[in-house]
Amino acid sequence: MTFIQQWWKNPLAMSSVAPSGRQLASLMVDALPAGARRVVELGAGTGAITRALVDRPAGADHLLVVEMNPVLHEILLQEFPCVRVACGDARQLDELLLQHGAFEPGHGDAVVSSLGLLPMPVSVQRTIMAAAFEAMHPEGVFVQYTYGLAPPVAPEVAEDLGLRCERLGTAWLNLPPARVFVYRRA
Repeated sequence: MTFIQQWWKNPLAMSSVAPSGRQLASLMVDALPAGARRVVELGAGTGAITRALVDRPAGADHLLVVEMNPVLHEILLQEFPCVRVACGDARQLDELLLQHGAFEPGHGDAVVSSLGLLPMPVSVQRTIMAAAFEAMHPEGVFVQYTYGLAPPVAPEVAEDLGLRCERLGTAWLNLPPARVFVYRRA
């Protein structure tokens, strides 16, 4: 109910009307590189994907969860007391990493995102993607889902940042169904 209430208050700030399902969370986690330990989650909502990240063998030792909505941030703090949870903007990812000490900027293995990138202005997409890739080492991956048919990041942003995109699959059981994409440096 909290998720729906937050959507109702500000639908443009929420990328979905319902929390992610287990199939989507599984697909997102399966997209991580083998042995990925240093992970950032952007737009954690009520923690459906966070739970899947915490349940991995790598656990939460080097996990930073970022949620901009203060109400959802508080829920995440209560639900995941052993996880570093930041209330902040994905565009300031380096600052959040330094404040919360999950790992040094530039050393991340992956960023897992539930942000609604498609409707964002290209300039905001570019800033978020640049911040995510600055937080990771050169082989790091950015995992993103979308409800749309097109890739979730504008082609010009991927081109400007030298990224290649791969569609991994579709979580058909998710409400609504979601496609998962992985971005890597070309």
